[in-house]
Amino acid sequence: MLLLEVISGERLPKPDKGKMRFHKIANVNKALDFICSKGVKLVSIGAEEIVDGNGKMTLGMIWTIILRFAIQDISVEETSAKEGLLLWCQRKTAPYRNVNVQNFHISWKDGLALCALIHRHRPDLIDYSKLRKDDPIGNLNTAFEVAEKFLDIPKMLDAEDIVNTPKPDEKAIMTYVSCFYHAFAGAEQAETAANRICKVLAVNQENEKLMEEYEKLASELLEWIRRTIPWLENRVAEQTMRSMQQKLEDFRDYRRIHKPPRVQEKCQLEINFNTLQTKLRLSNRPAFMPSEGKMVSDIANAWKGLEQVEKGYEEWLLTEIRRLERLDHLAEKFKQKCSMHESWTGGREDLLSQKDYESASLMEIRALMRKHEAFESDLAAHQDRVEQIAAIAQELNELDYHDAATVNARCQGICDQWDNLGTLTQKRRDSLERVEKLWETIDQLYLEFAKRAAPFNNWMDGAMEDLQDMFIVHSIEEIQSLITAHDQFKATLPEADKERMATMGIHNEILKIAQTYGIKLSGINPYTNLSPQDISNKWDAVKHLVPLRDQMLQEEVARQQANERLRRQFAAQANIIGPWIQTKMEEISHVSVDIAGSLEEQMNSLKQYEQNIINYKSNIDKLEGDHQLSQESLIFDNKHTNYTMEHVRVGWEQLLTTIARTINEVENQILTRDAKGISQEQLNEFRASFNHFDRKRNGMMDPDDFRACLISMGYDLGEVEFARIMTLVDPNNTGVVTFQAFIDFMTRETAETDTAEQVMASFKILASDKNYITVDELRRELPPEQAEYCISRMTRFIGTDCPTGALDYISFSSALYGESDL
Repeated sequence: MLLLEVISGERLPKPDKGKMRFHKIANVNKALDFICSKGVKLVSIGAEEIVDGNGKMTLGMIWTIILRFAIQDISVEETSAKEGLLLWCQRKTAPYRNVNVQNFHISWKDGLALCALIHRHRPDLIDYSKLRKDDPIGNLNTAFEVAEKFLDIPKMLDAEDIVNTPKPDEKAIMTYVSCFYHAFAGAEQAETAANRICKVLAVNQENEKLMEEYEKLASELLEWIRRTIPWLENRVAEQTMRSMQQKLEDFRDYRRIHKPPRVQEKCQLEINFNTLQTKLRLSNRPAFMPSEGKMVSDIANAWKGLEQVEKGYEEWLLTEIRRLERLDHLAEKFKQKCSMHESWTGGREDLLSQKDYESASLMEIRALMRKHEAFESDLAAHQDRVEQIAAIAQELNELDYHDAATVNARCQGICDQWDNLGTLTQKRRDSLERVEKLWETIDQLYLEFAKRAAPFNNWMDGAMEDLQDMFIVHSIEEIQSLITAHDQFKATLPEADKERMATMGIHNEILKIAQTYGIKLSGINPYTNLSPQDISNKWDAVKHLVPLRDQMLQEEVARQQANERLRRQFAAQANIIGPWIQTKMEEISHVSVDIAGSLEEQMNSLKQYEQNIINYKSNIDKLEGDHQLSQESLIFDNKHTNYTMEHVRVGWEQLLTTIARTINEVENQILTRDAKGISQEQLNEFRASFNHFDRKRNGMMDPDDFRACLISMGYDLGEVEFARIMTLVDPNNTGVVTFQAFIDFMTRETAETDTAEQVMASFKILASDKNYITVDELRRELPPEQAEYCISRMTRFIGTDCPTGALDYISFSSALYGESDL
């Protein structure tokens, strides 16, 4: 009962004083009744068991009392007592390293969690930075001693028991930790109370600050309005547009720069006032009452008055600017028209006073006259501008323009200058018309000179070009044609000299007229760039080029005669060598057909032909020498022969190739005969059959002739069989069958030969009747060279139940006879 009074803080009924069993049972029942009155359900716990010393029941009751009075009241964020206590421990120890509270047993074994709780609330009692996780007993004892000494928490636990127990008793640790919660709860309540007071004071201070800011802003805004209204009410007009525009610019600066911040201040003032009133209402404070004249309504009225004055000032500014703008427009228009007129008339008086016509030609006189007529038209067009200038000046005077004196002086100067321009214009026209008549006669003579000088100059240019023209000829006839044309040109020279004299006479007449009437000639004919001196110089050049042309033509005659001799020399040899090569080609093409006897006799005969051809090579070399001389002399054609050196070279190379090929065919026939065991009589028979069906006598048979030849020899041919035979004798599909192909086919048909099947059967014997053969079997049964040849060309055998490295001899055998892609 004493325990309950201490732990609950309440008084229990007075206990019985006796020491008898029933006294003890009565006292225990009083304690149990008090526990039940606090809402604790006691299951299977009776007073008799407690009095009889039942340890399990006694400990259960003690834990129930601790849970109810020490732990149950703990609540964090509406959680249960245990969860609330755990959450409180987690929050307090969260910032500490090596501390992770998840339960009330193993999370407390290293003692760091208890030390963290103490340090969090009383950092002066423990230096947490010196604690080590590997010293749990030291950490626990430190926590127990500090708690007992400074926090009045008795030492309920033993450090060694906690450390040495795999899972410490959860209820014991929870009970001990709850003591820390109750020990620090009072400090937290004081902290909460202090926070509440600070919050209330902070709200009050903030409200007072908002009141002061409102008063200050209101005073400043009202003062600004008071200063601004007199400036806007000033309506004194300026004399110049620039001054009025400056007033407008100042007003725009007021609108753009000065007023917007005040608009924002007014808005902010209203916002602050409303915010302040709301905060006062929410915090149960009385409403704010600004100083007299600084109410929101007072500021709104002052602002309204400002805007009315501002509107009137803007309208007055625009009206004054439009009035001055009209005056400035007229003044600027006057200045612009005067400037344009003065710019146009600048230098005109000097131009009209010039006497440039005195040394001008007729064309220049006429150009000056046209130019003067254009000026007169332009002068008449500018009359309207002068009248406009006078009208504007009169209007400015009527409007009492402040600078009217300057306008009148400028207008008078323009009018005086205009009258002078009219007088000078008429005087210049009279002078130009008089000089123009004097030049018309001279101009007619200039024109006549130009008409006769131009074609004569063109004739001389053509003559000089022809006399200096480079020519290329390739025959005597062509150079003779050039000589004839040159002789015809020389016959025209006397008539050309007469034309030259007539043209020069016109120029002399011009000089005579100019001297008689004292006219200054410019020395340039306006109708032509040709001068009399140009005509004389070109005529002298033509006479100088004529003998030079004669010499060049004679030198070319001599060169063409030498070229003709070279042509005849080459043609004489080419006309002999060309037919000789053609005859030898025909002889060789028939020699294999016409020669009788054995193949060795044919070979000897062909060798003799070959030697004769080789001996003829000296004639080809001599012809090459003559051809080189012709090329060095740039001779590229020869009408004396149809044979060119290229024809001869090609024919000679074909002749050498043909004799070599014919000899090779006979050699192949000898090899075929010896390899296949064919007799000379069989070869002669094959030759006779081939020659009989070689209708073109060119050593080749067409497919139709080849078919007829096979039928005559007893072959029964169908289309498929004949097509197969043609692939053998004509694998390249040339459309003809040569004698060598015919011999190869006939020898295969008449002689015994090895086949792919026979080679496969031989490999199968070496492979012991298997479909593959190994490398060891090849090297054991065949000579080394043949074995390595087979190993390098045989492909890997593809199949099951075969050793690694097995080779495919079947595809290899087929490839030997052209029956696969190996």
